[in-house]
Amino acid sequence: MSVPDERGEAGPGRKPEWLKKPLPDAQALRRMEKLLHDRSLHTVCESALCPNMGECFTKGTATFLIMGDVCTRCCAFCAVRTGRPRALDPTEPEHVADAVARLGLRHVVITSVTRDDLADGGAGHYAATMRAVRAHAPEATLEVLTPDFGGREGDLDKVLAEAPEVFNHNVETVPRLYGTVRPQAGFARSLAVLRHAASSGSSIVKTGWMVGLGETQGEVLALLEQVAGAGVDVVTIGQYLRPSKNHLAVTEYVPPEVFARYQEWGEALGLQVHAAPFVRSSFQAGESFARAAGRRRGSAACW
Repeated sequence: MSVPDERGEAGPGRKPEWLKKPLPDAQALRRMEKLLHDRSLHTVCESALCPNMGECFTKGTATFLIMGDVCTRCCAFCAVRTGRPRALDPTEPEHVADAVARLGLRHVVITSVTRDDLADGGAGHYAATMRAVRAHAPEATLEVLTPDFGGREGDLDKVLAEAPEVFNHNVETVPRLYGTVRPQAGFARSLAVLRHAASSGSSIVKTGWMVGLGETQGEVLALLEQVAGAGVDVVTIGQYLRPSKNHLAVTEYVPPEVFARYQEWGEALGLQVHAAPFVRSSFQAGESFARAAGRRRGSAACW
């Protein structure tokens, strides 16, 4: 039964038990925050109010948010600030690489705000950051979670040329809800980005989206079919959690058995699917990459 939320909108009511997490280790949080803030680095964990931040920071992992913490787009689900960003920091790639080396990360996830104010959308900055990380931590594997770069294949190719082990671009929601959830993006454009990345053949291609925004199960199945058809290898599906009263309301707290159904549907299409309430794009990304790389090696051995 739906109940009104704080704004009088229909909502799913109180959070169920499966959406409750224990408090994180406060000392571990402070240590990670100090290391990042001393280098003027941002993380999507903090900027997007990720519910897994405590768990990841306690383990000494984080997803680096490059090009500042102000986005030029205003998605209705996202906690990242929107506005006019500052100029790029030319020292940021080295600072990220230094943090990677100090943390001893084996799998590095780099994402960013969307920078529509830049001619190349920041693609060159992504490439510089990847090169710096590889220079400081040559044994680490790299995963990038990029914006759509306005659909410009030339800019996308700047990132793909660095051959990240995983290329990720999130579709975020089903096509019907784009006008509400991602008004400055386009589903066709995001799907084209994934298709182009898959055609390069050098990276494992990943995408993800949220549920609990008003989509139907049939629309989720159709989206699984579309991304599989575009050449995607890995899909993440998690529960949308409202960051504030100013963001879209949650329409449903999707039960774990429905996530299990989505995973089953995706796997039947040949996808590697991580579907559960707290799944996020970069949560347990290293483990996901290891599994995907093993699947790819196994597939190649069959031929």
